[in-house]
Amino acid sequence: MELSLLGLGSLMTIIVIAQVISRYGLNHSLFWSEELARYLLVWLTFLGATVAYFRGMHPGVDVIYRRLSPENKRYLRIISHLLCLILFLVMIWQGTQFSYFVRLQITPALNLPKWTIFSIIPISGLIFMLHGFAFIWRELFTGEHRHE
Repeated sequence: MELSLLGLGSLMTIIVIAQVISRYGLNHSLFWSEELARYLLVWLTFLGATVAYFRGMHPGVDVIYRRLSPENKRYLRIISHLLCLILFLVMIWQGTQFSYFVRLQITPALNLPKWTIFSIIPISGLIFMLHGFAFIWRELFTGEHRHE
C-alpha cells in the first residue's frame, strides 16, 4: 500500500511541476493538470489515512490511557476499534450512496465519471474495516496489539 502512495504522490508532484513549468516557462497552461492533481490528492489522503490507521500513527490523547492497567487498556482498545468500525460502516454506506448519486456526472477537464473519483470513500472505508476487524481479532484471540 505504501508503494502505491509513493506512486500517487510522485505522479501528483510531477503533474504540478509540469503545470508550473508550462504556465510560467512556456506561457501555456495545462488545463487538466490542476483537476488531476486535486483528485490524486483526494485518493492519496484517503489511502494514506488507512495506512496511518494500520500503523497506529493517528494522533491521540493518552493521558488517562497510560494510567490504566494492561487489562483495562485491552478493553479500551477493543471498544475503540468497535467504535471505529461503526464509523467505517458509515463511510462505506454514505460513500456508496454519494458515488451512486454522482454516477452520471463527469469532471469538467478530464471527462472522467465522478463516481470513480468519489469511490475512494467506500473503498477506504472497506480497507479501514478490514484493518479494524484484524485488530479486534488480534486483541480477542491472540492477546497482542499492534500499537499502543
